[in-house]
Amino acid sequence: MSVIATADNSQRLVSALQQAEAYPHTVEAITLFETHISWVLLTGEYVYKIKKPVDFGFLDFSTLEKRRFYCEEELRINRRLAPQLYLDVVPVCGSPDTPHIDGTGTVFEYAVKMRQFDPQKTFDELLAHNALTLPIIDETAAVIAGFHQQIAIAGTNTHFGTPDAIAQPVLENFEQLEQTLADTTNADDIHKACKALRRWSQAQCEKLRVTFQHRKRAGFIRECHGDLHLRNIVLCNNQVIPFDGIEFNANLRWIDVMSELAFLLMDLDDHQQKKLSRQLLNRYLSLTGDYTGLATLRFYQVYRAMVRAKVASLRLAQISGTPQTNETKNSLAEIHNYIQLARDYTQPSPVNLVITHGLSGSGKSYLARQLALNADLIHLRSDVERKRLFGLGETDHSDSLIDSGIYQQDATRATYKRLCTLAEACINGGFSVIVDATFLQHSQRNLFHSLAQRLKCHFRILNCQTKTTIMRQRIQQRAQQGTDASEADLQVLEKQLSKQQSLNSDEKKHVLDVDTSAEINIPAVLGQLTLV
Repeated sequence: MSVIATADNSQRLVSALQQAEAYPHTVEAITLFETHISWVLLTGEYVYKIKKPVDFGFLDFSTLEKRRFYCEEELRINRRLAPQLYLDVVPVCGSPDTPHIDGTGTVFEYAVKMRQFDPQKTFDELLAHNALTLPIIDETAAVIAGFHQQIAIAGTNTHFGTPDAIAQPVLENFEQLEQTLADTTNADDIHKACKALRRWSQAQCEKLRVTFQHRKRAGFIRECHGDLHLRNIVLCNNQVIPFDGIEFNANLRWIDVMSELAFLLMDLDDHQQKKLSRQLLNRYLSLTGDYTGLATLRFYQVYRAMVRAKVASLRLAQISGTPQTNETKNSLAEIHNYIQLARDYTQPSPVNLVITHGLSGSGKSYLARQLALNADLIHLRSDVERKRLFGLGETDHSDSLIDSGIYQQDATRATYKRLCTLAEACINGGFSVIVDATFLQHSQRNLFHSLAQRLKCHFRILNCQTKTTIMRQRIQQRAQQGTDASEADLQVLEKQLSKQQSLNSDEKKHVLDVDTSAEINIPAVLGQLTLV
């Protein structure tokens, strides 16, 4: 005889599952966590997640078969990123009063079995203890980029990623937010800001319509994680592992990969972690080459921030009518913060086009990385883009000799042309850019000066200067480490010294000289570039 899931049965089951005899293994102290859609039981080595028998429209766990299906979906979706955490779907047998996890007999419920991890190692906790570092962010970018390049692509005949499919949840979110705020607060500034952000988002939906269509045709709509934020990533055994991807609603995970990245970037920005956010964005772009996606990034960041504002407004609605408490104040502050963050995304600074100039080993890449870490700059590197043109990874060695292979003159011209195309994509997307290359020829520098004039943006040349002996030392050290994209050796340096074309008088009007022989004062350089 089957057991019908009722509120009473569910509560009896959850109560009984807090007893050790319900499990087929030794348990430690059993801890229960409850969300609006599931119960999560921590037992020491393993975690069991049981779906509530609910139907909210956007998710439906109302029958046993549906709960089993979505347990299996949760396992499938999350094993793509976290196979070491997501172990199995197990039956719950017996009765609500005497349940047996992974037992025998009549099955009346199902659970997702996971390996338990240290909750102090989730990214939000690491951040709270100043332990979320740049190297961890680099690994995170690599994990996300690798995932995005491997996952399933939405078919061209599906509705996923169409302009209407993208616009619908964005505009619905504003409707829900404005309705909730109307019932909970009379703060005029919040209401005005929401209406302005809604108008901006509607305009962007129209402006980006062709871009959305192109990105779907180009394969950027994929079966993503769907809920990628700081609380859903853990550092486990020194590995970055995203978990808790969305299984219950396909529309929330079949999205543009840039929308997925936007959520995590927004979360870092909300935590006042601009350096980490910039590092994540630049590293992800360097790994994927998806610079054209920048055209959509701020649109998606606004959407993600406003979803968070709506969630905070729903919490406020639950406690409205009661005397003002700290929880009320916190919810209002959250709404204010997310709305302000969204407004910031809609008001970017004027764009700048900055290029480097200097020989191999002159410190161009180090300078560019530091500037991009401390200001909103997209870092384009010639060594990386040259190799991408020829199907090589950034640390792959081409075995090319001077002026041959990927370094022959035609290849170099193609590389600078590609860098120019990418820089234009960044600027059109509303982002300032620093192009990291030697730029030893007038024609190369003029290509980018002409681009800046055409796009009507500020143009600067960072002239990296240091002693030749220092450049030689750096080149030798870099070659010994073997972890950099550059393949320049001492022979290349000697050729550059003899063939470089000096900056002319017109170019010098745009030049900022930077001594790279010692520690660089990055804030001072940014100040002179007017990027702070």
